[in-house]
Formats: sequence, structure tokens, C-alpha cells
Amino acid sequence: MATENTSRAFTDLLEVAKTGMKGYQEAAEGVSNPQIKAELSQLSQQRAQFASELEQCGRQIGLSPATDNTIESVAMDAAAAVHRGWINIKSAITGQDDNAILGECENGDAVALKSYETALSADLPAEAKTIVQKQHSEILAAKNRITALKGNVSR
Repeated sequence: MATENTSRAFTDLLEVAKTGMKGYQEAAEGVSNPQIKAELSQLSQQRAQFASELEQCGRQIGLSPATDNTIESVAMDAAAAVHRGWINIKSAITGQDDNAILGECENGDAVALKSYETALSADLPAEAKTIVQKQHSEILAAKNRITALKGNVSR
């Protein structure tokens, strides 16, 4: 049976994954460079897969993360909505400046990494910890890729 900390960690990570999916989708719609658009779309799909993996693992360890809500996850979702809005505002103000949008994606991944690190410090069951570690590594790789893309965007 999962502990309250495990339930909170999974619920929060599920929100992070869903927010990342939405954020990357909106970012992909806001950029003009076709290569960056494809990369951001792929990252949106990756985060959808993360959400699916977390839901499946949560069920296996006795959680229902799709319906469990914590105050923290509700607050995080509100903050994430603000972040997604910032991408929209930034793209409108800057005339869909790809570099600015990539910067916001980078910020979103930095927040996601902190959430994953918090979850990894919780007492997760071994199978859950493996999934969370894998996703953390993939988010770090994505953040590094976004940083590289940002460095290559002509200003």
C-alpha cells in the first residue's frame, strides 16, 4: 500500500507531466522554425507518455493518481497555467520569438526537474522510483536539448 508521501509525489508528478504536455504543445504552436516546432511537438508527446506511465505505475502500487488531489498539486497546476500563459504572452509580445519561447520551455523543465527531485527524495516503492528516475533523466536531456536549440536560434 502506498504512503501519503508516495501518493502526493505521484499526484504532483502527474500534474507536472500533463502541464509539460500542454506547455510544449502551446510552445510548438508558437514557434516559427519547423525543426523547433517538430522537437517541441515530440516533447509534448513524451510528456503525455510520462503521464500514462505514472498513472499505470500508480495503479500498480495502489494509487489512483488521476483522482487524488493534494493542495500542492492544485497550486502547482495554477502556477503551471500561469507559465503556459506566459508562453502565450511572450510569443504575442515578441512576435513569436522562438528564442523567448525556448527560454520559457527551459524554465518549465527546470521546475519539472525540481518536482522530480522532490519525489525521488520520498520513500517510493522500487518500481515507482525506477520510472521516476528514468523520466527525470529524460527531462534533463530535454532541457539540455532546449538549451542547445536556444543557442542555435538566430536572433
